[in-house]
Amino acid sequence: MPEQRYSAPSVRQLAAVVERVAPRDPAKWDGREKAPGAAGVLVQVSEQRAKQLWMVVGMFDRAVRREEMPRRAVRDVGQLFTPPALRAFWRLAAGGELRHWEKDVGKPLPVPSQRTVRDCLKILAALAAPGRRVRLPRVEESEPKPTVDPGQLTAVYRELVALAGDGPLERDGAGMRAQERARLLAMVSVVLDTGARVGELERLNVDDLSPDLEVVRVVRRPQRAGKGYEEVAFRLGVSLGTVSKVMAGQDERASFQLAEEIRREVAAVQGAGPRVERYVLSHGSRVALKRWLHVRDGLVTPLEGGKSALWVTVFASKAGPPGIRIRAQGLGQSYGRGVHALNFLMAGQPGWEPLPVRMEQLRRAVEAEPLEDEAAGPTAQE
Repeated sequence: MPEQRYSAPSVRQLAAVVERVAPRDPAKWDGREKAPGAAGVLVQVSEQRAKQLWMVVGMFDRAVRREEMPRRAVRDVGQLFTPPALRAFWRLAAGGELRHWEKDVGKPLPVPSQRTVRDCLKILAALAAPGRRVRLPRVEESEPKPTVDPGQLTAVYRELVALAGDGPLERDGAGMRAQERARLLAMVSVVLDTGARVGELERLNVDDLSPDLEVVRVVRRPQRAGKGYEEVAFRLGVSLGTVSKVMAGQDERASFQLAEEIRREVAAVQGAGPRVERYVLSHGSRVALKRWLHVRDGLVTPLEGGKSALWVTVFASKAGPPGIRIRAQGLGQSYGRGVHALNFLMAGQPGWEPLPVRMEQLRRAVEAEPLEDEAAGPTAQE
């Protein structure tokens, strides 16, 4: 990271503090100090977090040049974290006035970026103003996108049945393989019967299905509730976004070891393990799953690694050969492609409203009730 000169004494003091926990010189990285985390836990910041901290230092450097900031904030680092200074800083930052590139100045920060800046402010305040109670800015929650009209769910299923047939699906050069359509139908059928999240779908194994395909077992994990995600992020030195995505099964960039460590830490902080629920599968879902299992068996036969996974890849990709477990991101993309094709084919049909291409919006339209006997799981399928 190139050396940066700051004009304001307060920002130079802030940079000196950050240098201790995120040194610019790679040779000093292994000897960096720990930063205060949640509940006073000391952790070493990650490389990603280090870049974010320096980004916020740069934002402060641009902020103190603005008339909106209190003049005393120029002189002393502690003054950067007083209520008047933080309020002025946040208005400028959220409004996009402190962006690095001039061409982007004035473009409001999206909510995820606002959360990143807020997380960095918490770390910087603990480092630069220890012992001071700092009121951090609030980040508004994003409004959930509209769900599918429940009245359309039957139509969704009916049309996906047609899509999953053996005949070709192609229009104006756009096509979808029969194997992928079979997986899509089975996957969406399970969502309609269970309301499973994409991360929960990813973790499904064949032995989560009863031998007669009448019941499916879904492992639910706690979602959203404050819920220790921030504390785990501090403990492990990763971003809050990384923890949230791993827990939702959506972060393919996280290594398997890191993802497992994050899940263990979240479970320890929350004090509650996964919850197993069982759902009755509809007749149509049983038909769709039987068709998909036949396709799947032909894909995983030569592979040991994919034999347990219910959802596997149907063609070679950068992730590997056909027949390996498909990750949450791949499941979401497959659903998006299928719905895009469905919307294209159904365009202009009476009463048809284009479906959203995100599976989450379909899932939130489902009101599925698990069986009361949640403790018992289906017998492993031979």
